[in-house]
Amino acid sequence: MSIPSYKKETTALLFVDPYNDFLSEGGKTWPHIKGIAEEVGLIDNLRTIKQAAREASIQIVIVPHRRWEPHDYESWSHPSPSQRTVMRGHHFARGEWGGEWHPEFAPQDGDIVAKEHWGSSGFANTDLDLVLRQHGITHVILVGLLANTCIETTARYAVELGYHVTLVRDATAALSKKMMHAAHDLNGPTYAHAILETSELVKALRQG
Repeated sequence: MSIPSYKKETTALLFVDPYNDFLSEGGKTWPHIKGIAEEVGLIDNLRTIKQAAREASIQIVIVPHRRWEPHDYESWSHPSPSQRTVMRGHHFARGEWGGEWHPEFAPQDGDIVAKEHWGSSGFANTDLDLVLRQHGITHVILVGLLANTCIETTARYAVELGYHVTLVRDATAALSKKMMHAAHDLNGPTYAHAILETSELVKALRQG
């Protein structure tokens, strides 16, 4: 895959699920992804990409998972295994620390926060597609969590909707190396237009 060029007028950085539960010490999911996150340098890479996107005037869009509230999913006919996990563990609980933004990745003025997604796709049953199209976005770069669930599902959906999609190997994490391998080496090449390292993406943004 070649490295694309990214025009500031038509490119958006989709930052998926930047919650304390995912990215902060003490978060409910952090212990399960910490090994891989530290191995790939996730936090530093997210900092680098966020700064590069701002310097390049790339639109940043926060793509948040549903913040758990009491009775979520309990009466559903077919909650997914992931939704059952959230129901039991109260991940990203609304009004609690775990459901707050990681302090370094909270939305800033000019950023867009899409409506919360209930499943894995940031597009399904949200306003994400509408917001992107209203801002003239054609290219999306996905970072955040998790590589093989919300990142992959949102990216696949984006391709189906006609967007140019970039994945960033070391700006995400998963529960195991096998899941990372599946996301980037097995599945990613079947739909993504580019799969980059943070250094490659930053260079491309600066040249864009």
